[in-house]
Amino acid sequence: MGYVIATANMKGGVGKTTITVNLATCLAKNHGKRVLVLDLDSQISATLSLMSPIEFAKRRKQSKTFRALIDEIINPGSQATQTIQDIIHSEVCNLPGLNLLPGDIDLYDEFVVSEMLHQQATALGEQDFETVWNRFERVLINNILKPVRQEYDFILLDCAPGYNLLTRSALAASDFYILPAKPEPLSIVGIQLLERRIGQLKDSHEQEAKIDIKMLGIVFSMCSGNLLNGRYYKQVMHRVVEDFGVEKICRAQIPVDVNVAKAVDSFMPVVLNAPQSGGSRAFLQLTQELLEKL
Repeated sequence: MGYVIATANMKGGVGKTTITVNLATCLAKNHGKRVLVLDLDSQISATLSLMSPIEFAKRRKQSKTFRALIDEIINPGSQATQTIQDIIHSEVCNLPGLNLLPGDIDLYDEFVVSEMLHQQATALGEQDFETVWNRFERVLINNILKPVRQEYDFILLDCAPGYNLLTRSALAASDFYILPAKPEPLSIVGIQLLERRIGQLKDSHEQEAKIDIKMLGIVFSMCSGNLLNGRYYKQVMHRVVEDFGVEKICRAQIPVDVNVAKAVDSFMPVVLNAPQSGGSRAFLQLTQELLEKL
């Protein structure tokens, strides 16, 4: 069984999706790994980094997005029409070993989830609704991935900013998480908030099951030469080292690189679109470093 790794941060705009898709691509292209990317963000940035909007619209019309798998869980009476194998898009960007489970702009309705779980709690005579919710949270992503988990060396979960149901379930299903951050003071807040939330997640589930997710590393992105020599950067790094230790900070840092933005316009990762660029070289170094950590 391979590794399930979530990429998460409470704060948006920190390079989370860019790190996810380029890491996945490097693992498949340069290390011969079988990799699945699961897009859990309704902004579908990971999906549109690996396929065109036209291809996405076609797949959405055919109900071949992650939404279909969630629908079958929160509407138990509905007849299952799609399996996870049906929905996974193989060899995205024509790269063997790199697969995508496309996200959706409309993933689930929180009210429908609550109603379904309330009915379950009533049927089971369960007095504590929080226990029922936690149980669902713990198994949702885990159960969806179960039929294909053995088929991949890595499953990378691109989580939405914030702390919604899917992010909590992704963290509960993962072996490790990567924490992308920008080298600026507000990044400390996002890092600390996520750490606190993961601690609460583990505590809330400990009565029924142990959640054993570990931090794989903090990855700083959007690093420019001017910023790296600045006072704010040094303050951020000092604080992060104090809180987590230097071994948790990845040596490879992702620079500001216009090629990364251009690659998004081409609907493919920069390591494929501009393999000789500074950004691509940084992602290759990051991939090697994370493999060594594992």
